[in-house]
Amino acid sequence: MVPDLNDLKQWGDVLRPTFRVILIWLLAWLAHAMIRRLLRALRGHIAARAEMHGELHDVRRIETLMNVFRYAANIVLVGMAVMLTLGQIGISITPLLATAGVVGIAIGFGAQSLVKDFFTGLFLLIENQISEGDMIEAAGKSGFVERVTLRHVRMRDYDGSVHFIPNSMITTVTNRSRGYVYAVIDISVRRQENLERVFGIMNGISDDMRRNAAFGPDVLDDLDIGGVEKVEDASIALRCRLKVRPGAQWRIRREFLRRMKAALDAQEQVQSAA
Repeated sequence: MVPDLNDLKQWGDVLRPTFRVILIWLLAWLAHAMIRRLLRALRGHIAARAEMHGELHDVRRIETLMNVFRYAANIVLVGMAVMLTLGQIGISITPLLATAGVVGIAIGFGAQSLVKDFFTGLFLLIENQISEGDMIEAAGKSGFVERVTLRHVRMRDYDGSVHFIPNSMITTVTNRSRGYVYAVIDISVRRQENLERVFGIMNGISDDMRRNAAFGPDVLDDLDIGGVEKVEDASIALRCRLKVRPGAQWRIRREFLRRMKAALDAQEQVQSAA
């Protein structure tokens, strides 16, 4: 029995678009895999160089940028595959693109804040203002950055509350995770205290903390004593600061104050006994 040429043609008309659609999504999957592999290799290479030079902050920045690039690449690949698929099944994408352009203009006027979010987020990442893991203050909130996207910054504060800040609301960023920070410490003593003796106690506590295995690695320099900050009727406020690693300032400050109180109490007991 000789096959009907019309049937073969009909089958061919059905199978050709099917094979093309399969090929489109196969190529999209291969492109997605290649992009992921390329980004992974690039991240590993740059991260290795950053770790070799001790630039751990750059490692966090690289991770944040790679997540954004991966997300953007997924959107582009899926969008292209969908449009090509529609073209293969007989749906003209030209009217869709024209309609999308008109709708996009209309939506653009009503979604200016969203567009501003994307552009602001892009420059926040490119200029390395914020990275995941940083301790920042922005839009009146402060905390650790858990995630940075082109849309918003997710931040968790000391109480554990999570804040989602749209990038368009961020006008000023205070980043406390760059290189080093200062643990600023204010101490009140009686007006009758010998300030030179108090300064000696403060320097001794700083030296002890630098030799301590638990606190020493976080303290980067000797104590910097600013001096008298305020004089009141019954007390004198002294100010000093310690150069420490980012994120350790609160722990160092509390430990310094604890040791200072113990030293002052011990001195007061000796003076009372005498």
